[in-house]
Amino acid sequence: MTRRRSPIIHSQPRTPVAVARTLGRNHAHHVHRHTTAGFLLVMMFSMLAPSMAMAEGKVSPILLAEVVSQQADQLASIASDESALTLFIKSVGPTLGLKDAAGTLETKRLPGKMVKELRLAELSNSVYELMAALSAWQLADSLGHDVGQSPSGTPLPASARQDWLTNRSRVGSLPDLFRLSQEAQALRMSATTPTQQSGDLQLAALRTVFDSSQQATAAWWEIYGWKERVRQAKGRARLCGTWQWVIHNHQHHEEQKHTLVFPPDGPTSADIPALSEMIMLGDGMYLRWEHNGQIQEDSLLFIKDNTKLEGSFVNSMGGWGAISGKRTASCRP
Repeated sequence: MTRRRSPIIHSQPRTPVAVARTLGRNHAHHVHRHTTAGFLLVMMFSMLAPSMAMAEGKVSPILLAEVVSQQADQLASIASDESALTLFIKSVGPTLGLKDAAGTLETKRLPGKMVKELRLAELSNSVYELMAALSAWQLADSLGHDVGQSPSGTPLPASARQDWLTNRSRVGSLPDLFRLSQEAQALRMSATTPTQQSGDLQLAALRTVFDSSQQATAAWWEIYGWKERVRQAKGRARLCGTWQWVIHNHQHHEEQKHTLVFPPDGPTSADIPALSEMIMLGDGMYLRWEHNGQIQEDSLLFIKDNTKLEGSFVNSMGGWGAISGKRTASCRP
């Protein structure tokens, strides 16, 4: 974000990557410089953010198998979104280290704006996928264990549960498990020894257990990352708009002005490249820019009702200095 020419105010707004491109115009010698407080803050952001995200206690998808084993009866009773959500809120969520998601979903009568900001529809769908995967896992595990051991076998779930599992789970092997279970049940009723069918059913059960565990793990990570996605979306909403940044590079004692346009959160078109990384921590913000193998990291702070920014930057070419910015236009879709 520095150039060796004199400061320039661009007549046309620039996207964030446009500032990153100026890195390529700086042909200064790559000399090691003493770091500043801004550099230390950048490093603290990059090192502490991941650790803080995992420092909430015993949080791991490895507990999924334990939940399937210890709450098998409860999982076997799920036949609707309502019953799945209730079990997640009361038991499964807290057990899996997802207390925040469970508590949020338990809250009633939230304002429509907050429902949208918290992305509760997205969160609910992830919970349904998790519970469906766990329920399918429990069913397959039960069927697999009973093959060849119980004369009557594990009875097929009620049609309501089958329909819910089919609609909510993404376990591709589940339909085969249902089909083979029905065939094995028919053979038992006809007093026929289902030797080959038993082997096929056991194999299908094992495959479904594996597929369900994979889907449950993916859904767990979706729910676990929900808070961070909400935090990032709020940060992008605060940053969205047109800004004028004044950048002072202490390496060359020069100052430049840039007009930047940050788009709203969500998919952007191919001609508006996004930041490579953004981390929000309260009013603090860490931005990482990457272009042509060069890197710049910004550590910024929102002030005065999100109308101004102050902070510092450091880049891979030895540049470092201060950044101040003010919002010149509000966010536009």
